[in-house]
Amino acid sequence: MHTIYNLLIQVASFVLRAVALFSKKMKLFVDGRKHTFETLQQKVSSSDKTIWFHCASLGEFEQGVPIMEEIKKRKPDHKIVVSFFSPSGFENKKNTPLADAVVYLPMDTLKNAEKFVASVSPSLAFFVKYEFWPNYLFELEKKKIPTFLISGVFRENQIFFKSYGGFMRKALATFEHLFVQDENSQILLKTIGFKNVSISGDTRFDRVLKQIEMDNTLKFAEDFKGNSLCIVCGSTWPEDETVLLEYINSAPENVKFIIAPHKIETERIENFRNKIIKKTLLHSEKDEVAIWEYSVLIVDCIGLLTRLYSYADIAYVGGAMGKTGLHNILEAATFGVPIIMGKNYKEFPEAVHLLHLSGVLSIKNETECTAVLQKLVSNESFRLETGEICRQFVKNNRGATRSILNHITKYNIAES
Repeated sequence: MHTIYNLLIQVASFVLRAVALFSKKMKLFVDGRKHTFETLQQKVSSSDKTIWFHCASLGEFEQGVPIMEEIKKRKPDHKIVVSFFSPSGFENKKNTPLADAVVYLPMDTLKNAEKFVASVSPSLAFFVKYEFWPNYLFELEKKKIPTFLISGVFRENQIFFKSYGGFMRKALATFEHLFVQDENSQILLKTIGFKNVSISGDTRFDRVLKQIEMDNTLKFAEDFKGNSLCIVCGSTWPEDETVLLEYINSAPENVKFIIAPHKIETERIENFRNKIIKKTLLHSEKDEVAIWEYSVLIVDCIGLLTRLYSYADIAYVGGAMGKTGLHNILEAATFGVPIIMGKNYKEFPEAVHLLHLSGVLSIKNETECTAVLQKLVSNESFRLETGEICRQFVKNNRGATRSILNHITKYNIAES
């Protein structure tokens, strides 16, 4: 099976290079990997002590941040190396001050795995949530480097739990310990013989709670909102914008909208803007006008959404109306605002739990979206009560970072 896997990786590498000729995103994916070992050579020397974090994309990076911060604080003599699989993660965080080196993870070939692990030579390795690359994991095991999974989530449809999943179970067995988010993940792992599993929870709760302590001030957002009620629509895709449009166009004058699309694509943003009948402004145009005179602000840049949620009275979090995946609802929940999301949320434990608690409201279409927004806008007590459920949910689920660090004290990471 290992031979077949290596052959498939080679085929996938060839296909991706071909696709990169026609896709800007795939070109970043392919070209970025050409510089990985050069970057490591420049930023990591053989005498350095290092700890490696691998994150699939931006969301997984955010889950890893609390652990990175604690390790950086407690072990300042170690360099932190962060690898990403996707361009969206790398391009957003390639200059993060948390890491000493940020790179794309080369494709999971035997040669790349051996060279990468030798170049980084970590004393510990952390994989965040998922992405189980067998050759990298086998190489880490071969070098006797303790490797941990943090904030893991497992589902019964994954290959590990299939009769033909023996090869991937061997890869999973290389982990020193698996820190999972929920009891269901622990139970599933036990069915295939894994006992080195702890329910630590989701490190994102610790991450978003710290956001409250930070300075979230955005002068333009203050000026735009004024005394109006503000609905922040974060990480929206076209399908999200379709269901929002009716209410945006019919909302009362005292309701304003800040919309932060997931992808900053000029043509798509302009198409959406042209469908809005209210006075609409782009963030890139804000310095040229009296921003408070506008009803809709479209944020055509990245990096502001978390702070924008601090100005929200209501939040709509995108991704769940289509198949792209629900974005981080905890970023909004920590500010104590009610949250609306689409219909495809069942693979996100925090969404399932908050829906059960009535802190999140799920909608299936434009009619439901309009009705829910009308109720939240017109019924202040309902709005405040729903938001408070979100705030308490985040507070009640903190502590994953401490749980993980306490467990790995024998590796001297949790020492002050």
